[in-house]
Amino acid sequence: MFETGVRQFRMAMGIVWGRRLNARNIGRLIEDSLATLAEFGEPGTDVRQLVDGPFTDPEAQAHFATQGLRRTAGRLAEQSPFYARRFEAAGVRPDRLDLAGLGAIPVTTKAELVGRPGEFQCADVRRHLSTRTTGTTGRPAEIWLSRYETELWPALGALSAVLRDELRPDDIMQVNVSSRATAAVQLDVAGCRLVGAGCRVLGVVPVDEALDALAEGGSTLLSASPSYLAELLIAARHRGLGPGDFRLRRIQAGGEVLSPSLAAAVRETFGVDEVSDNFGMTEVIPVTSRSCSQGHLHHDINTGLVEYLDLETGKPAAPGALAVIVITPFFPYRDCMPVFRYDTRDVVRRLPEGPLTCEVAGVPATSPLLGKAGQLLRLGPDDVVTPRQLVEAVEALPTQPWPARFRATIHNGRIRLTLPVAAIDGFGESAARNHFAEAGLDVDLAVVSDEEATTLRQVRSDLHERTFAARPVPIGA
Repeated sequence: MFETGVRQFRMAMGIVWGRRLNARNIGRLIEDSLATLAEFGEPGTDVRQLVDGPFTDPEAQAHFATQGLRRTAGRLAEQSPFYARRFEAAGVRPDRLDLAGLGAIPVTTKAELVGRPGEFQCADVRRHLSTRTTGTTGRPAEIWLSRYETELWPALGALSAVLRDELRPDDIMQVNVSSRATAAVQLDVAGCRLVGAGCRVLGVVPVDEALDALAEGGSTLLSASPSYLAELLIAARHRGLGPGDFRLRRIQAGGEVLSPSLAAAVRETFGVDEVSDNFGMTEVIPVTSRSCSQGHLHHDINTGLVEYLDLETGKPAAPGALAVIVITPFFPYRDCMPVFRYDTRDVVRRLPEGPLTCEVAGVPATSPLLGKAGQLLRLGPDDVVTPRQLVEAVEALPTQPWPARFRATIHNGRIRLTLPVAAIDGFGESAARNHFAEAGLDVDLAVVSDEEATTLRQVRSDLHERTFAARPVPIGA
Protein backbone atom coordinates (compact mmCIF):
# COMPACT_ATOMS: atom_id res chain seq x y z
CA MET A 1 0.00 0.00 0.00
CA PHE A 2 2.88 2.38 0.79
CA GLU A 3 4.45 1.79 -2.61
CA THR A 4 1.08 2.41 -4.30
CA GLY A 5 0.78 5.70 -2.45
CA VAL A 6 4.24 6.74 -3.59
CA ARG A 7 3.36 5.93 -7.20
CA GLN A 8 0.13 7.91 -6.96
CA PHE A 9 2.02 10.85 -5.47
CA ARG A 10 4.63 10.77 -8.25
CA MET A 11 1.95 10.81 -10.92
CA ALA A 12 -0.05 13.54 -9.19
CA MET A 13 3.00 15.76 -8.80
CA GLY A 14 3.93 15.23 -12.44
CA ILE A 15 0.44 16.40 -13.44
CA VAL A 16 0.55 19.45 -11.15
CA TRP A 17 4.12 20.48 -12.02
CA GLY A 18 3.75 19.75 -15.72
CA ARG A 19 6.75 17.45 -15.97
CA ARG A 20 7.02 14.44 -18.24
CA LEU A 21 5.24 11.50 -16.65
CA ASN A 22 6.83 8.10 -16.11
CA ALA A 23 4.91 5.55 -18.18
CA ARG A 24 6.42 2.67 -16.18
CA ASN A 25 5.15 4.22 -12.98
CA ILE A 26 1.65 4.42 -14.50
CA GLY A 27 2.00 0.80 -15.59
CA ARG A 28 2.64 -0.19 -11.99
CA LEU A 29 -0.43 1.82 -10.95
CA ILE A 30 -2.42 -0.29 -13.40
CA GLU A 31 -1.12 -3.42 -11.69
CA ASP A 32 -1.98 -1.92 -8.29
CA SER A 33 -5.50 -1.08 -9.48
CA LEU A 34 -6.06 -4.58 -10.84
CA ALA A 35 -4.91 -6.07 -7.54
CA THR A 36 -7.20 -3.73 -5.59
CA LEU A 37 -10.15 -4.58 -7.82
CA ALA A 38 -9.49 -8.30 -7.42
CA GLU A 39 -9.42 -7.96 -3.62
CA PHE A 40 -12.00 -5.27 -2.88
CA GLY A 41 -14.10 -5.05 -6.04
CA GLU A 42 -13.54 -1.33 -6.59
CA PRO A 43 -10.61 1.11 -6.79
CA GLY A 44 -9.97 3.82 -4.24
CA THR A 45 -11.17 7.36 -4.89
CA ASP A 46 -7.59 8.64 -4.71
CA VAL A 47 -6.42 6.80 -7.82
CA ARG A 48 -9.71 7.52 -9.63
CA GLN A 49 -9.10 11.24 -9.16
CA LEU A 50 -5.83 10.88 -11.05
CA VAL A 51 -7.90 9.93 -14.09
CA ASP A 52 -11.10 11.97 -13.84
CA GLY A 53 -9.58 14.89 -11.97
CA PRO A 54 -10.59 16.42 -8.65
CA PHE A 55 -11.41 19.78 -10.24
CA THR A 56 -15.19 20.02 -9.79
CA ASP A 57 -14.87 23.69 -8.83
CA PRO A 58 -14.90 26.05 -11.87
CA GLU A 59 -12.22 28.28 -10.32
CA ALA A 60 -9.92 25.30 -9.79
CA GLN A 61 -10.55 24.19 -13.38
CA ALA A 62 -9.69 27.66 -14.69
CA HIS A 63 -6.47 27.81 -12.63
CA PHE A 64 -5.37 24.37 -13.82
CA ALA A 65 -6.16 25.29 -17.45
CA THR A 66 -4.25 28.57 -17.21
CA GLN A 67 -1.15 26.84 -15.88
CA GLY A 68 -1.39 24.21 -18.61
CA LEU A 69 -1.73 26.86 -21.32
CA ARG A 70 1.29 28.85 -20.11
CA ARG A 71 3.44 25.76 -19.76
CA THR A 72 2.46 24.48 -23.22
CA ALA A 73 2.75 27.83 -25.00
CA GLY A 74 6.11 28.54 -23.36
CA ARG A 75 7.58 25.32 -24.69
CA LEU A 76 6.09 25.79 -28.16
CA ALA A 77 7.51 29.33 -28.37
CA GLU A 78 10.97 27.84 -27.87
CA GLN A 79 10.73 24.54 -29.75
CA SER A 80 8.06 24.80 -32.50
CA PRO A 81 8.89 27.01 -35.52
CA PHE A 82 5.21 27.33 -36.45
CA TYR A 83 4.05 28.50 -33.04
CA ALA A 84 7.10 30.65 -32.36
CA ARG A 85 6.04 32.76 -35.34
CA ARG A 86 2.35 32.61 -34.46
CA PHE A 87 2.79 33.80 -30.89
CA GLU A 88 5.16 36.56 -31.97
CA ALA A 89 2.74 37.78 -34.65
CA ALA A 90 -0.09 37.81 -32.11
CA GLY A 91 2.01 39.72 -29.58
CA VAL A 92 1.46 36.98 -27.00
CA ARG A 93 3.73 36.38 -24.04
CA PRO A 94 3.29 32.72 -23.04
CA ASP A 95 4.15 33.40 -19.39
CA ARG A 96 1.22 35.83 -19.15
CA LEU A 97 -1.28 33.93 -21.26
CA ASP A 98 -4.69 33.27 -19.70
CA LEU A 99 -8.09 32.04 -20.82
CA ALA A 100 -9.32 35.55 -21.56
CA GLY A 101 -6.37 36.24 -23.87
CA LEU A 102 -6.64 33.10 -25.99
CA GLY A 103 -8.69 34.89 -28.63
CA ALA A 104 -5.60 36.83 -29.73
CA ILE A 105 -4.09 33.58 -31.07
CA PRO A 106 -5.67 32.36 -34.33
CA VAL A 107 -6.93 28.79 -34.34
CA THR A 108 -4.78 26.19 -36.09
CA THR A 109 -6.41 24.61 -39.15
CA LYS A 110 -5.95 21.19 -40.68
CA ALA A 111 -4.80 22.87 -43.90
CA GLU A 112 -1.89 24.45 -42.01
CA LEU A 113 -0.94 21.12 -40.45
CA VAL A 114 -1.11 19.32 -43.80
CA GLY A 115 0.68 22.07 -45.71
CA ARG A 116 3.60 22.66 -43.31
CA PRO A 117 3.99 19.55 -41.14
CA GLY A 118 7.73 20.01 -40.56
CA GLU A 119 7.18 23.38 -38.88
CA PHE A 120 5.09 21.74 -36.15
CA GLN A 121 7.94 19.41 -35.17
CA CYS A 122 9.50 20.38 -31.84
CA ALA A 123 13.28 20.72 -32.02
CA ASP A 124 13.99 18.95 -28.71
CA VAL A 125 12.24 15.67 -29.57
CA ARG A 126 13.13 12.80 -31.88
CA ARG A 127 10.47 11.31 -34.13
CA HIS A 128 9.56 7.69 -33.48
CA LEU A 129 6.22 6.66 -35.04
CA SER A 130 4.17 8.23 -37.81
CA THR A 131 0.37 8.11 -37.87
CA ARG A 132 -2.06 9.54 -40.38
CA THR A 133 -5.66 10.61 -40.38
CA THR A 134 -7.81 8.31 -42.50
CA GLY A 135 -8.65 10.94 -45.12
CA THR A 136 -12.45 10.70 -44.89
CA THR A 137 -12.69 14.50 -44.56
CA GLY A 138 -9.99 15.49 -47.05
CA ARG A 139 -6.25 15.10 -47.58
CA PRO A 140 -4.75 13.07 -44.68
CA ALA A 141 -2.58 14.75 -42.09
CA GLU A 142 0.58 13.02 -40.92
CA ILE A 143 1.46 13.23 -37.23
CA TRP A 144 4.78 12.09 -35.78
CA LEU A 145 4.88 10.72 -32.24
CA SER A 146 7.84 10.44 -29.90
CA ARG A 147 8.68 7.20 -28.14
CA TYR A 148 7.61 8.88 -24.90
CA GLU A 149 4.14 9.56 -26.33
CA THR A 150 3.71 6.01 -27.63
CA GLU A 151 4.43 4.71 -24.11
CA LEU A 152 2.54 7.35 -22.14
CA TRP A 153 -0.77 7.45 -23.98
CA PRO A 154 -1.56 3.71 -23.75
CA ALA A 155 -0.62 3.77 -20.05
CA LEU A 156 -2.99 6.66 -19.32
CA GLY A 157 -5.74 5.08 -21.43
CA ALA A 158 -5.34 1.66 -19.83
CA LEU A 159 -5.45 3.09 -16.31
CA SER A 160 -8.66 4.95 -17.15
CA ALA A 161 -10.18 1.87 -18.77
CA VAL A 162 -9.40 -0.34 -15.76
CA LEU A 163 -10.86 2.14 -13.28
CA ARG A 164 -14.04 2.52 -15.35
CA ASP A 165 -14.38 -1.24 -15.92
CA GLU A 166 -13.95 -0.76 -19.66
CA LEU A 167 -11.04 -3.20 -19.88
CA ARG A 168 -10.36 -6.33 -17.83
CA PRO A 169 -7.52 -8.87 -17.92
CA ASP A 170 -9.87 -11.57 -19.23
CA ASP A 171 -11.14 -9.40 -22.10
CA ILE A 172 -10.38 -9.88 -25.79
CA MET A 173 -10.68 -6.71 -27.82
CA GLN A 174 -11.45 -6.94 -31.53
CA VAL A 175 -10.37 -3.84 -33.44
CA ASN A 176 -12.19 -3.15 -36.71
CA VAL A 177 -10.89 0.33 -37.46
CA SER A 178 -8.68 1.32 -40.37
CA SER A 179 -5.15 0.04 -39.94
CA ARG A 180 -4.02 3.41 -41.34
CA ALA A 181 -5.07 4.91 -38.01
CA THR A 182 -1.73 3.83 -36.54
CA ALA A 183 -2.03 5.76 -33.28
CA ALA A 184 -5.51 4.45 -32.47
CA VAL A 185 -4.50 0.85 -33.20
CA GLN A 186 -1.27 1.21 -31.23
CA LEU A 187 -3.22 2.58 -28.25
CA ASP A 188 -5.54 -0.43 -28.29
CA VAL A 189 -2.74 -2.98 -28.63
CA ALA A 190 -0.47 -1.44 -25.98
CA GLY A 191 -3.37 -0.78 -23.62
CA CYS A 192 -4.45 -4.42 -23.76
CA ARG A 193 -0.87 -5.50 -23.14
CA LEU A 194 -0.62 -3.35 -20.01
CA VAL A 195 -3.84 -4.80 -18.60
CA GLY A 196 -3.11 -8.37 -19.68
CA ALA A 197 -6.04 -8.52 -22.10
CA GLY A 198 -6.06 -10.00 -25.58
CA CYS A 199 -6.19 -7.85 -28.71
CA ARG A 200 -7.24 -8.92 -32.20
CA VAL A 201 -6.52 -6.26 -34.83
CA LEU A 202 -8.41 -7.01 -38.04
CA GLY A 203 -8.97 -3.64 -39.70
CA VAL A 204 -11.87 -2.84 -42.02
CA VAL A 205 -12.04 -6.35 -43.47
CA PRO A 206 -15.09 -7.91 -45.14
CA VAL A 207 -17.82 -8.03 -42.50
CA ASP A 208 -18.30 -11.80 -42.66
CA GLU A 209 -14.67 -12.27 -41.64
CA ALA A 210 -15.19 -9.91 -38.71
CA LEU A 211 -18.38 -11.73 -37.72
CA ASP A 212 -16.60 -15.08 -37.81
CA ALA A 213 -13.91 -13.68 -35.53
CA LEU A 214 -16.51 -12.27 -33.12
CA ALA A 215 -18.56 -15.45 -32.98
CA GLU A 216 -15.73 -17.99 -32.93
CA GLY A 217 -12.91 -16.05 -31.29
CA GLY A 218 -14.64 -15.12 -28.05
CA SER A 219 -14.12 -11.37 -28.28
CA THR A 220 -15.68 -9.46 -25.38
CA LEU A 221 -14.95 -5.92 -26.63
CA LEU A 222 -15.38 -4.46 -30.10
CA SER A 223 -13.97 -1.20 -31.47
CA ALA A 224 -15.48 -0.01 -34.76
CA SER A 225 -17.00 2.98 -36.52
CA PRO A 226 -20.81 3.33 -36.55
CA SER A 227 -20.97 2.63 -40.29
CA TYR A 228 -18.96 -0.59 -39.90
CA LEU A 229 -21.18 -1.57 -36.96
CA ALA A 230 -24.15 -1.08 -39.28
CA GLU A 231 -22.67 -3.44 -41.85
CA LEU A 232 -21.84 -6.00 -39.14
CA LEU A 233 -25.42 -5.76 -37.88
CA ILE A 234 -26.95 -6.32 -41.32
CA ALA A 235 -24.65 -9.28 -41.98
CA ALA A 236 -25.39 -10.81 -38.55
CA ARG A 237 -29.13 -10.61 -39.14
CA HIS A 238 -28.74 -12.07 -42.62
CA ARG A 239 -26.94 -15.04 -41.10
CA GLY A 240 -29.49 -15.43 -38.33
CA LEU A 241 -27.00 -14.58 -35.57
CA GLY A 242 -28.13 -13.15 -32.24
CA PRO A 243 -26.97 -12.44 -28.68
CA GLY A 244 -26.36 -16.11 -27.95
CA ASP A 245 -23.73 -16.27 -30.67
CA PHE A 246 -21.46 -13.62 -29.14
CA ARG A 247 -19.60 -12.98 -25.88
CA LEU A 248 -19.47 -9.21 -26.28
CA ARG A 249 -20.04 -7.09 -23.19
CA ARG A 250 -19.20 -3.68 -24.61
CA ILE A 251 -18.81 -1.91 -27.97
CA GLN A 252 -16.75 1.23 -28.52
CA ALA A 253 -17.94 3.38 -31.43
CA GLY A 254 -16.47 6.63 -32.70
CA GLY A 255 -15.49 8.72 -35.68
CA GLU A 256 -19.04 9.17 -37.02
CA VAL A 257 -22.57 9.94 -35.89
CA LEU A 258 -24.10 7.00 -34.01
CA SER A 259 -27.89 7.20 -34.30
CA PRO A 260 -30.19 5.99 -31.47
CA SER A 261 -31.95 3.56 -33.83
CA LEU A 262 -28.70 1.92 -34.91
CA ALA A 263 -27.36 1.81 -31.34
CA ALA A 264 -30.55 0.12 -30.10
CA ALA A 265 -30.42 -2.47 -32.89
CA VAL A 266 -26.75 -3.20 -32.21
CA ARG A 267 -27.45 -3.71 -28.51
CA GLU A 268 -30.28 -6.10 -29.33
CA THR A 269 -28.49 -8.17 -31.96
CA PHE A 270 -25.10 -8.43 -30.24
CA GLY A 271 -26.45 -8.64 -26.69
CA VAL A 272 -24.52 -5.74 -25.17
CA ASP A 273 -25.73 -3.24 -22.60
CA GLU A 274 -23.52 -0.40 -23.77
CA VAL A 275 -22.51 1.02 -27.14
CA SER A 276 -20.33 4.00 -26.28
CA ASP A 277 -20.41 7.09 -28.49
CA ASN A 278 -17.06 8.70 -27.77
CA PHE A 279 -14.82 11.29 -29.44
CA GLY A 280 -11.18 11.08 -30.35
CA MET A 281 -9.04 12.61 -33.08
CA THR A 282 -5.54 11.78 -34.27
CA GLU A 283 -4.40 15.41 -34.29
CA VAL A 284 -5.33 16.05 -30.63
CA ILE A 285 -4.56 12.73 -28.93
CA PRO A 286 -4.67 12.11 -25.97
CA VAL A 287 -7.50 14.62 -25.37
CA THR A 288 -10.75 12.67 -25.74
CA SER A 289 -14.41 12.87 -24.79
CA ARG A 290 -16.78 10.20 -23.54
CA SER A 291 -20.53 9.84 -23.39
CA CYS A 292 -22.57 9.43 -20.20
CA SER A 293 -25.87 7.71 -19.50
CA GLN A 294 -27.78 10.94 -20.17
CA GLY A 295 -26.33 11.37 -23.64
CA HIS A 296 -23.91 14.20 -22.86
CA LEU A 297 -20.42 14.30 -24.31
CA HIS A 298 -17.93 14.99 -21.49
CA HIS A 299 -14.61 16.51 -22.50
CA ASP A 300 -11.26 15.72 -20.88
CA ILE A 301 -9.94 18.57 -18.69
CA ASN A 302 -6.79 16.86 -17.42
CA THR A 303 -4.77 16.48 -20.61
CA GLY A 304 -5.84 19.59 -22.49
CA LEU A 305 -8.11 22.58 -22.92
CA VAL A 306 -11.35 22.24 -24.87
CA GLU A 307 -12.99 25.43 -26.17
CA TYR A 308 -16.46 25.78 -27.66
CA LEU A 309 -16.43 28.64 -30.15
CA ASP A 310 -19.37 30.30 -31.87
CA LEU A 311 -19.56 29.33 -35.54
CA GLU A 312 -19.95 32.93 -36.68
CA THR A 313 -17.89 35.04 -34.29
CA GLY A 314 -15.15 32.64 -33.19
CA LYS A 315 -15.77 33.75 -29.60
CA PRO A 316 -16.93 31.45 -26.77
CA ALA A 317 -20.39 30.16 -27.68
CA ALA A 318 -23.38 30.98 -25.51
CA PRO A 319 -25.33 28.26 -23.65
CA GLY A 320 -27.65 26.46 -26.05
CA ALA A 321 -25.75 27.64 -29.15
CA LEU A 322 -23.96 25.59 -31.78
CA ALA A 323 -20.21 25.59 -31.33
CA VAL A 324 -17.10 24.22 -33.00
CA ILE A 325 -14.67 22.28 -30.78
CA VAL A 326 -11.16 23.73 -30.51
CA ILE A 327 -8.57 21.70 -28.57
CA THR A 328 -5.15 22.40 -27.07
CA PRO A 329 -3.37 19.28 -25.73
CA PHE A 330 -1.15 20.20 -22.77
CA PHE A 331 2.52 19.47 -22.30
CA PRO A 332 3.67 16.96 -20.95
CA TYR A 333 1.03 14.85 -22.73
CA ARG A 334 2.17 15.98 -26.20
CA ASP A 335 5.79 16.72 -27.04
CA CYS A 336 6.65 15.79 -30.65
CA MET A 337 4.17 17.56 -32.99
CA PRO A 338 1.78 19.39 -30.65
CA VAL A 339 -1.04 21.61 -31.87
CA PHE A 340 -2.36 24.71 -30.11
CA ARG A 341 -5.99 25.81 -30.45
CA TYR A 342 -6.64 23.17 -33.11
CA ASP A 343 -9.94 23.68 -34.91
CA THR A 344 -11.40 20.18 -35.17
CA ARG A 345 -14.37 21.45 -37.26
CA ASP A 346 -16.55 19.15 -35.14
CA VAL A 347 -19.78 20.82 -34.05
CA VAL A 348 -21.66 20.37 -30.77
CA ARG A 349 -24.37 22.31 -28.99
CA ARG A 350 -23.62 23.97 -25.69
CA LEU A 351 -25.87 22.71 -22.90
CA PRO A 352 -28.22 25.14 -21.15
CA GLU A 353 -26.91 26.75 -17.99
CA GLY A 354 -27.40 24.81 -14.78
CA PRO A 355 -25.90 21.88 -12.88
CA LEU A 356 -25.62 18.44 -14.42
CA THR A 357 -27.03 15.36 -12.70
CA CYS A 358 -25.26 12.55 -14.58
CA GLU A 359 -22.57 10.24 -13.22
CA VAL A 360 -19.72 12.51 -14.41
CA ALA A 361 -21.38 15.84 -13.64
CA GLY A 362 -18.10 17.41 -12.55
CA VAL A 363 -16.62 17.21 -16.05
CA PRO A 364 -17.66 19.82 -18.66
CA ALA A 365 -20.15 18.52 -21.21
CA THR A 366 -21.97 19.34 -24.44
CA SER A 367 -24.41 17.59 -26.74
CA PRO A 368 -23.10 14.62 -28.73
CA LEU A 369 -21.18 15.44 -31.89
CA LEU A 370 -23.52 16.92 -34.50
CA GLY A 371 -21.18 16.65 -37.50
CA LYS A 372 -18.59 18.75 -39.29
CA ALA A 373 -19.01 22.52 -39.62
CA GLY A 374 -18.61 22.34 -43.40
CA GLN A 375 -21.57 19.96 -43.66
CA LEU A 376 -24.17 22.14 -41.93
CA LEU A 377 -27.20 23.16 -44.00
CA ARG A 378 -28.31 26.76 -43.44
CA LEU A 379 -31.95 27.42 -44.26
CA GLY A 380 -31.98 30.77 -42.49
CA PRO A 381 -30.13 32.86 -39.91
CA ASP A 382 -31.45 30.74 -37.05
CA ASP A 383 -32.36 27.60 -38.97
CA VAL A 384 -29.43 25.19 -39.24
CA VAL A 385 -29.74 21.48 -40.01
CA THR A 386 -26.88 19.31 -38.76
CA PRO A 387 -25.56 16.03 -40.19
CA ARG A 388 -26.73 14.29 -37.00
CA GLN A 389 -30.33 15.34 -37.64
CA LEU A 390 -30.15 13.91 -41.15
CA VAL A 391 -28.42 10.67 -40.15
CA GLU A 392 -30.83 10.05 -37.28
CA ALA A 393 -33.88 10.73 -39.48
CA VAL A 394 -32.66 8.52 -42.34
CA GLU A 395 -31.61 5.65 -40.06
CA ALA A 396 -34.98 5.82 -38.25
CA LEU A 397 -36.82 4.91 -41.47
CA PRO A 398 -38.67 1.58 -41.05
CA THR A 399 -36.62 0.17 -43.92
CA GLN A 400 -33.56 0.42 -41.64
CA PRO A 401 -31.15 1.71 -44.34
CA TRP A 402 -27.97 1.30 -42.30
CA PRO A 403 -25.50 2.90 -42.67
CA ALA A 404 -27.34 5.98 -43.91
CA ARG A 405 -26.52 6.82 -47.53
CA PHE A 406 -27.85 10.19 -48.68
CA ARG A 407 -26.99 13.54 -50.20
CA ALA A 408 -28.45 16.73 -48.75
CA THR A 409 -28.31 20.14 -50.41
CA ILE A 410 -30.27 23.38 -50.29
CA HIS A 411 -32.54 24.04 -53.29
CA ASN A 412 -35.02 26.93 -53.42
CA GLY A 413 -34.94 27.31 -49.66
CA ARG A 414 -35.67 23.63 -48.95
CA ILE A 415 -33.59 20.56 -48.30
CA ARG A 416 -33.20 18.36 -51.33
CA LEU A 417 -32.58 14.89 -49.89
CA THR A 418 -31.36 12.20 -52.26
CA LEU A 419 -31.79 8.59 -51.14
CA PRO A 420 -31.21 5.19 -52.78
CA VAL A 421 -34.32 3.21 -53.75
CA ALA A 422 -33.76 0.65 -50.97
CA ALA A 423 -34.14 3.35 -48.30
CA ILE A 424 -37.85 3.75 -49.07
CA ASP A 425 -38.59 0.40 -50.75
CA GLY A 426 -42.03 -0.74 -49.59
CA PHE A 427 -42.52 2.48 -47.63
CA GLY A 428 -43.03 5.00 -50.42
CA GLU A 429 -42.04 8.58 -51.14
CA SER A 430 -45.12 10.15 -49.57
CA ALA A 431 -44.69 8.23 -46.32
CA ALA A 432 -40.98 9.07 -46.33
CA ARG A 433 -41.68 12.80 -46.69
CA ASN A 434 -44.11 12.58 -43.76
CA HIS A 435 -41.48 10.71 -41.76
CA PHE A 436 -38.94 13.49 -42.29
CA ALA A 437 -41.54 16.18 -41.57
CA GLU A 438 -42.23 14.54 -38.20
CA ALA A 439 -38.49 14.79 -37.55
CA GLY A 440 -38.64 18.54 -38.24
CA LEU A 441 -37.17 18.29 -41.75
CA ASP A 442 -39.00 19.79 -44.73
CA VAL A 443 -37.46 17.85 -47.60
CA ASP A 444 -37.79 17.66 -51.35
CA LEU A 445 -37.12 13.97 -51.92
CA ALA A 446 -35.11 12.54 -54.83
CA VAL A 447 -34.48 8.84 -55.40
CA VAL A 448 -31.57 7.18 -57.24
CA SER A 449 -30.64 3.57 -57.94
CA ASP A 450 -29.07 1.45 -55.24
CA GLU A 451 -25.94 1.19 -57.40
CA GLU A 452 -25.36 4.90 -56.78
CA ALA A 453 -25.72 4.62 -52.98
CA THR A 454 -22.00 4.68 -52.18
CA THR A 455 -21.55 7.88 -54.21
CA LEU A 456 -24.01 9.78 -52.03
CA ARG A 457 -22.21 9.85 -48.68
CA GLN A 458 -18.77 8.53 -47.78
CA VAL A 459 -18.52 6.58 -44.53
CA ARG A 460 -15.61 5.00 -42.70
CA SER A 461 -16.65 1.47 -43.60
CA ASP A 462 -15.78 2.42 -47.19
CA LEU A 463 -12.10 2.22 -46.17
CA HIS A 464 -12.10 -1.44 -47.17
CA GLU A 465 -9.07 -3.62 -46.49
CA ARG A 466 -9.57 -6.63 -48.70
CA THR A 467 -8.24 -10.12 -47.97
CA PHE A 468 -8.14 -13.48 -49.71
CA ALA A 469 -10.02 -15.25 -46.91
CA ALA A 470 -13.37 -15.12 -48.67
CA ARG A 471 -12.00 -16.88 -51.79
CA PRO A 472 -9.18 -19.35 -51.07
CA VAL A 473 -6.93 -19.87 -54.09
CA PRO A 474 -4.39 -22.72 -54.43
CA ILE A 475 -0.74 -21.68 -54.39
CA GLY A 476 0.45 -20.94 -57.89
CA ALA A 477 -3.06 -20.54 -59.34
